Amino acid sequence: MQKEFEARSQSVFLQLNEQGLNVSLYWKNSDPRRFVNVVPTSAVTGEGVPDLLQLMIKLTQTMMAERLALLSIPQATVLEVKTVEGLGTTVDVVLINGTLKEGDRIVVCGLSGPIVTRIKSLKTPQVLKEMRVKGALVDHKEVSAAIGVKVVAPGMESAVAGTQMYVVGPEDDEEELKDAVMADMADIFGKIDKTGHGVCVQASTLGSLEALLAFLSSPEVGIPVSGINLGPVHKKDVLRANVMAEKGFKKYAVLLCFDVPVTKDARELAAEYGVTIFTSDIIYHLHDAFKEWIKRCKLEEQEAARLTAVFPCRLKPIASCIFNNKSPIVMGVDIIEGVAKVGTPLCVPSRGGFSLGRIASMELDHKPVDVAKAGQSVAMKIEAGNQQEASRVYGRHFDAADELVSRISRESIDALKEHFRDVMSKDDWRLVVKLKAMFQIN
Repeated sequence: MQKEFEARSQSVFLQLNEQGLNVSLYWKNSDPRRFVNVVPTSAVTGEGVPDLLQLMIKLTQTMMAERLALLSIPQATVLEVKTVEGLGTTVDVVLINGTLKEGDRIVVCGLSGPIVTRIKSLKTPQVLKEMRVKGALVDHKEVSAAIGVKVVAPGMESAVAGTQMYVVGPEDDEEELKDAVMADMADIFGKIDKTGHGVCVQASTLGSLEALLAFLSSPEVGIPVSGINLGPVHKKDVLRANVMAEKGFKKYAVLLCFDVPVTKDARELAAEYGVTIFTSDIIYHLHDAFKEWIKRCKLEEQEAARLTAVFPCRLKPIASCIFNNKSPIVMGVDIIEGVAKVGTPLCVPSRGGFSLGRIASMELDHKPVDVAKAGQSVAMKIEAGNQQEASRVYGRHFDAADELVSRISRESIDALKEHFRDVMSKDDWRLVVKLKAMFQIN
């Protein structure tokens, strides 16, 4: 293990040296002004994180002592938004400078706009206990920096973790503070799709939400986002995602949840409404899961559209391969242009455009196939769908001199454009244009 660590560290150090950085392991670094400290850490076990924090504190206190000063102006950052039984929605903040008091008027960033409220109470954990450890909290009339404190105030339900919290002073302009507090969200709202079509995104903090939105909006990924939220997934988030299904965009009735829990009620409602929830603490896993979901949706849409969508084709009967000349007509054909598929309705344009029926089955080299392309010759069975089509006879109503073409319509062309654009070639679209003119389709 020690040899592997040394080998890997030397490889990383070499890459840093190539970038012009002189580095050293922090416990071997004799001159931190000449060499950049490297602290090995593990994202899996958390090993090394305490060392990193200790080193940052040590360097700050020893090398930046003159620049460390406690300011009287309150400066606080929202770390987490929690619902606490008996208190309602609270925010855990880190007070970096100044003092917070009960009754202070504060401005906090909210998902739907700035939140202006008053501090109802200030609470901290008992001495030498973390906020995450359950236990009775200590009430304070006021607290001074630097400290972590739980702020209880009304209207905090949509507060955004990771943003600044401002205290409105006697000389402060409240409107300016509102603009300042929402500046952090400007880029976030800019990444929401203006058409209102897209998935809903949920993340634990503002930073993770920014990272996820930046990834989803990148040209390589290109997943549209219609709604965002922070914190655990509740029923209201499922209802927001269900709007896409109500608008007919089932593939976007999705919640991409990054590093957040999903409540039991939300899962039950999602199952009832057909809203899909993907959860992960790795952004790329969310992307892969959504890509697979889109593929499944596309296959379902294509399957549902097959009866409406008619692929273009031109066929020529082979005079020497007429196996049955009346319904069901069985004969050999050459595929001249386009794609012949089972289910395609055929007609004879040179004889007034009368219908023959639909392709029931095809064989290529004595093997059944569902698709035949230009240049291939297949045995084809054509079944009539009504009495008029059943009366058509090869040799009497048409023969080998006549071409057979797929009967397209405006509805079938629209279905091809919407569901099968990626499987249609340029030659196929050119044939669609020819058939449009033949059948006088606008």
